[in-house]
Amino acid sequence: MGILEAIVLGIVQGVTEFLPISSSAHIRIFGDLFGWGDPGAAFTAIIQLGTEAAVITYFWHDIVRIISKWFRAIPWIKWSNPVSQKDSGVRMGWVVIVGTLPIGILGLLFADTIETSLRNLYIVAFVLAFFAIILGLADKYSKRMKTLDNMNLRDGLLLGLGQALALIPGVSRSGGTITVGLLLGYTREAAARVSFLLAIPAVVASGFYQIVKSGGQGTLEFLPTAVATVISFVVGYVVIVWFLKIVSTYSYLPFVIYRLLLALTVVGLLAAGMLSVF
Repeated sequence: MGILEAIVLGIVQGVTEFLPISSSAHIRIFGDLFGWGDPGAAFTAIIQLGTEAAVITYFWHDIVRIISKWFRAIPWIKWSNPVSQKDSGVRMGWVVIVGTLPIGILGLLFADTIETSLRNLYIVAFVLAFFAIILGLADKYSKRMKTLDNMNLRDGLLLGLGQALALIPGVSRSGGTITVGLLLGYTREAAARVSFLLAIPAVVASGFYQIVKSGGQGTLEFLPTAVATVISFVVGYVVIVWFLKIVSTYSYLPFVIYRLLLALTVVGLLAAGMLSVF
């Protein structure tokens, strides 16, 4: 992999990670479209550490508050300033823990399938279109009344299952979580924010797992992967700021239309022989 390729894929990752359009699908498509081939699930997982570092940077104060309150709510430790388990910060801590379990368990169970057959571009195109429709329906018909203060463990588990769908390239991690959040009646902004927080443990664990795994096998080039990761951080941070500003005002219809058009484009390029199925 060359540096130019790494720069392009880093930009693609940073732009698409937080939008409900599937970063893994775009990495897969761009790599093939420019003749670079599929960069692989390991490369994709590692450069996601860059965008997740952007999330941690942007939400740093929220993360510190949640972790601090969660620990101060542990009943068997004598704290000078204990926090109730009913506190919204404590509940959000539990939501992140419970919501991380589905993607962790399913990711380990189906790792080989995720890294091979599910990267079939016909599957990616179908998933892009199908979940575009689901997102559009959820956005149009959901009540969008609940805020993060209404979050509970049941919702956390359901949001986690939505996030786990992103193991299939084309679903979108944020798209799966946001769609479930909307279906549960959360506002667009609340669904987007919880999708960011919920992704942190899963993406960080997946990225470091792939670093260890690939390091032992020598399957990744260090410099291009590092360049793509750094660029994805910078671009990702800008996208977070922009996305959260517009998400509470505008609908997700533009993203729905984009996903449908991208799915049709992928099928057309496959039919024309300009993209390879695997």
